[in-house]
Amino acid sequence: MRAIFIADAHLQKQDEPCYREMLRFLTGLQGTTDTLYILGDFFEFWIGYPTNPFIHYLPVLEGLRQLNASGTGIVYLEGNHDFHMGTFFTDTLQASVYTDSATLTIQGRQVHMCHGDQLNPNDIPYRLLRAFFHSRVTKWLTYVLPPWVASAIAERMGRKGRENIHAKGNYTACQQLLRTYAERQFAAGADLVITGHFHQPFMKEADGEPARLMVSLGDWATSLSYAELADGAITLKTFT
Repeated sequence: MRAIFIADAHLQKQDEPCYREMLRFLTGLQGTTDTLYILGDFFEFWIGYPTNPFIHYLPVLEGLRQLNASGTGIVYLEGNHDFHMGTFFTDTLQASVYTDSATLTIQGRQVHMCHGDQLNPNDIPYRLLRAFFHSRVTKWLTYVLPPWVASAIAERMGRKGRENIHAKGNYTACQQLLRTYAERQFAAGADLVITGHFHQPFMKEADGEPARLMVSLGDWATSLSYAELADGAITLKTFT
């Protein structure tokens, strides 16, 4: 059996190739996967209302439900497009949801995971914005604001996201940010650090410590990339 790690699908419209391929991918994981780890931005926009207002996500939510019913556990680390995951994830899928990072023992390895949007400590405006979106105030708003408000935000974020989705691949400083972050996690005991957010798939060994690896998952939205951990060995892959 194996563990699968995926990030930055930015799912939005059912007729988009990345959405259709995600449905096929989830079906293929049934019966072959111990746990699916989603490292944020699976959706272009998601906030956990008491009932789901995002009708366009029903097919992929059903795909996740069927995957869980087949015996695959789901672990969800919130990103900067998805937060307060709601009862579908915590109750229906019985998913473990983390609002920040998580360090878990997987196949005998200490694996540290995060979305990656907080790796730059100097980006104070963004960190404040993220704190607001993940706050109790924002969660409370889901009980008082009508669902059409969330749908309008989702549509706006979707338009902006499609304009900027390729930009992160040109962010030349991201590898250094990831290396600095990974070194701190290695010092804390991790031997595998996995992140998303930057839309660049790569895997690097720690200096002088080949057993310790940092992995950037790339993105599903443009390249259908993901990672597989089997028998303690991790591999970056492209879904075909």
